[in-house]
Amino acid sequence: MAIKVTHPRPEFTDDRGGITRVIDQDKVTFRAILRITSNKGSIRSNHYHKNDHHYLYIESGKCEYSEKKASDPNAKVETVTLKPGDMVLSKPGMIHAVKFLEDCVLYAFTTEKREQDKYEQDTVRVKIIE
Repeated sequence: MAIKVTHPRPEFTDDRGGITRVIDQDKVTFRAILRITSNKGSIRSNHYHKNDHHYLYIESGKCEYSEKKASDPNAKVETVTLKPGDMVLSKPGMIHAVKFLEDCVLYAFTTEKREQDKYEQDTVRVKIIE
């Protein structure tokens, strides 16, 4: 298993700027888009979701994204460094965690609603990084 990192590029540019298709999926319905700010040195996630899958798109800063399969206790934790413009997909059943190497702004495009009670029912906390 290798973490797939994409880096969407502008498809159209002119003197006004550019347009980048960040996500273009036929069969995905997003329920929430979250703008998340994180301070250098902080850690988020250390959990997996039963149903939700979400894209994480890095707007600014740098972070380490780690994941491993929840159903395999012997699975190794894989880690990649993400920078502005990078994107990863966190799938259900994949424990994921993010350590922020710099102050960071990222967007999470989620397939499940993020109302706190529904979020907690879908989330299983498992620490894979400290």
